[in-house]
Amino acid sequence: MKVVLSTIGKFHTFDLARQLERRGALSAIFTGYPRFKLRNEGLPATSIRPFPWLHAPYMAVPMRRWFGAAFTREWEYRDKQSLDAYVAARLPECDVFSGLSGSALRSGKKAQSRGARYVCDRGSAHIAFQDDILREEYQRWGVPFAGIDPRVIAREEEEYAQADLITVPSTFVLESFVAKGVARDKLRLAPYGVDLSRFSPVAEPERGVFDVLFVGSVAVQKGVLDLLDAFARLQHPNKRLTLVGSVTEEMRRLLAEKRLLNERVRLAGHVPQPSLKRIMSASHVMVLPSLQEGLAMVQAQAMACACPVIGTANTGAADLFDDGAEGFIVPIRDPAAIAAKLQRLADEPALRDDMGRAALLRVRRLGGWDSYGERMQAIFAEVSHPGVAGARPL
Repeated sequence: MKVVLSTIGKFHTFDLARQLERRGALSAIFTGYPRFKLRNEGLPATSIRPFPWLHAPYMAVPMRRWFGAAFTREWEYRDKQSLDAYVAARLPECDVFSGLSGSALRSGKKAQSRGARYVCDRGSAHIAFQDDILREEYQRWGVPFAGIDPRVIAREEEEYAQADLITVPSTFVLESFVAKGVARDKLRLAPYGVDLSRFSPVAEPERGVFDVLFVGSVAVQKGVLDLLDAFARLQHPNKRLTLVGSVTEEMRRLLAEKRLLNERVRLAGHVPQPSLKRIMSASHVMVLPSLQEGLAMVQAQAMACACPVIGTANTGAADLFDDGAEGFIVPIRDPAAIAAKLQRLADEPALRDDMGRAALLRVRRLGGWDSYGERMQAIFAEVSHPGVAGARPL
């Protein structure tokens, strides 16, 4: 079996490519990244097919700040469609073509026309579900929201319909597709892994303080305003909140307007992984209050650092840990629920330590990226040779 992959960036697709390469199943991986950015990906240079002409400038230039939202929106759309056209024109022979949603419709059709199977790889909730929940959230905070580009929604929904199978990383994402009318038997669940060689406990939380961590883009859809509300409710004389990640312009305005930042809240900006694992290891808990995620890998990374997680039901948390065992799962838009879990961990240090140890053991049992690779290869075998031994329905 030979598999071709396509992704506008890197994301989890390069982790999958390494797994397929080890199993002798990778034919090629197409990407919008320039080749010099891919030298350390552990793949043969002949397997990597870059098409960076629109995506590299997008990565290098602060488009929204320099050219405005409308120009950026158009660039993003053309970026994905140009990659799709490039892949369709140069698609090598394969048994399965797996394309990241949003940039694989033409190439998926091309693969099918040659007798191959097309798998749509969707890393987030159903695109229309995502648009709905974001509209609600922006309205909740009184922030203007143009919505997801209607062309993007239409194209993705056509991909979902065209594909032979759709792979998703969490039960939450799977259920968002079912809620939007996609047949359950067309969906396959394949949770992402975590690189345990990069994330491990390298420090311990400081006694006498209570350090809360957030990792991700500091943006409206990440539920950061709910976290700040919950943190304000937490009763602890030495509490600290660190927000790791870039801050969107709209969030900067909201934070300033609502005066939500103080001496106990630190904006850390981007943090490289070697430093991130130290921050995770030294934190008492990581909170991810997002409105929607595919499967937020920062949760597994924190668990690998023995840091328990409080995640919403829409982060894929349920596919990583059990509520009350290795962390807590709370509803979206519920600062009171987050505050209650924070308070419990702050008041019960022994519980926090037990959860941290349990989180580390749980993520090690998940098997890292090897389990993901095995699962995806089984899905590809199923779709390419249904009914053949070793390609059982999943």
